Amino acid sequence: MNTVAESALPLRTYRQERRRVLLRKWLDNRLLTTGSGIIALVVAIAFLGPVLVPYTPLEMDAVNRLTGPSWTHLFGTDNFGRDVFSRVVYGTRSSIIISLSVTVIASLIGMLVGLLSAYYALLDHILMRICDGLFAFPSILLAIAIMSTLGPKTSNVVIALSIIFIPSIARIIRSAALVVREKTFIEALHAQGAGPWRIIWLHIAPNTLSPLIIQASFVFAVTILTEAALSFLGAGIPAPQPSLGNILYDGKIVIYSAWWMTVFPGILVILIVLGLNLFGDGLRDLLDPKLTSGRGK
Repeated sequence: MNTVAESALPLRTYRQERRRVLLRKWLDNRLLTTGSGIIALVVAIAFLGPVLVPYTPLEMDAVNRLTGPSWTHLFGTDNFGRDVFSRVVYGTRSSIIISLSVTVIASLIGMLVGLLSAYYALLDHILMRICDGLFAFPSILLAIAIMSTLGPKTSNVVIALSIIFIPSIARIIRSAALVVREKTFIEALHAQGAGPWRIIWLHIAPNTLSPLIIQASFVFAVTILTEAALSFLGAGIPAPQPSLGNILYDGKIVIYSAWWMTVFPGILVILIVLGLNLFGDGLRDLLDPKLTSGRGK
């Protein structure tokens, strides 16, 4: 028993040291720490805000419509007398939940498509041609077309945006998997009689996680913008459910007399996208060993 404990000690020490080094690299990466801080702040506003705000996002007060920011209404009120701060908080939460759902769905399906395309030549021709066809359409126009077919509903927004971002993730995974497939250890697995699914999921897939995580962070940011654009155009989350996009749409009508209806939700959109882009850049510097310039430091 003493021998087993002594042999396990170096492994435990190695893992602890590895976690310590990773944490040090994370803290030394300014892009990553700044992006993480912004994302944490926005998430805290989105999910803790509803506990603190005194109004519901649908509560109307016709007497106090289009009043400016004050202690009673921090972000003012809209053209229906609804509290803009409450609507921005709930709209941010809706945008984050939708973007997270889209990112997870697109990552899982895109990873499956990319791995199958990289391993099977016949599937590669079929799946990549489908992806090329989806790439032929501008993303916002394709999203509007899908939403006009499915109808204005939150679940349909998730479906439409997932379809848009699957091809980009599939291409990234396919490129990474093609490189891994040519490695010597994959040839050794073939020689030992390992089956295709074992090779794909136990040996190729884990080596594509780094580019997948990096790409997913950028997909999350673009999804925030695309969902806001859809809602702004009236093809996204249906009113009166709050969304950053439809709050901006309501504000454009009175942009000169009620600036707060566009400024505050616009700032939230900028913060979310900025934080996610900084986080993605920092994560790429941390996970990609080929980057030696140290941009995040």
